[in-house]
Amino acid sequence: MIVSAEPTNDEESLSVEAPYLSVEISRAGGEWDADAEEIVLRLAQAVFEHDGTSSAAELSVLLADDIFVRSLNRKFRGKDKATNVLSFPNAPTPAGALYDEPSSLGDIALAYETVKAEAKTQRKSFDDHLAHLVVHGVLHLLGYDHVDDEDAEKMEKRERELLKLYGIADPYTVEPDERPREKKQ
Repeated sequence: MIVSAEPTNDEESLSVEAPYLSVEISRAGGEWDADAEEIVLRLAQAVFEHDGTSSAAELSVLLADDIFVRSLNRKFRGKDKATNVLSFPNAPTPAGALYDEPSSLGDIALAYETVKAEAKTQRKSFDDHLAHLVVHGVLHLLGYDHVDDEDAEKMEKRERELLKLYGIADPYTVEPDERPREKKQ
């Protein structure tokens, strides 16, 4: 299914029209519903409008189950476990290149059972946690990362700002007694 977020065209506004992002949503298991697709579409477009380029682009999002995302994580990252979100950025389009088609930002895969379990453990709504992961995934496609503390701080700040626009609480503010306990090995 291809779902596109058309930019609004306010005739009385003198501002520049927001860049166009086409989002292709596919499913590979999990109990995803139409509300999840709407969240993906709305938040991906929001991130792109605020942090993307001024040209049209496209993005593929896979709503999958843990088994499928685990296989992707094993194949592409060498980690044999499910994870909440994976981002696969495409190579940036060379500056000054002219194409008839929108550039592809890349692909995102989300694991239903992991997202659901994390939301419950972190005492967040499923929708808010999904929104955060979509923002996180799209920011990765736009060049943000959290490899070191400085980059992580910058990325988390941007996530907070974007989520706040949609009335979603800071995903990194957790009371100490609400933090998930890590298992000792």
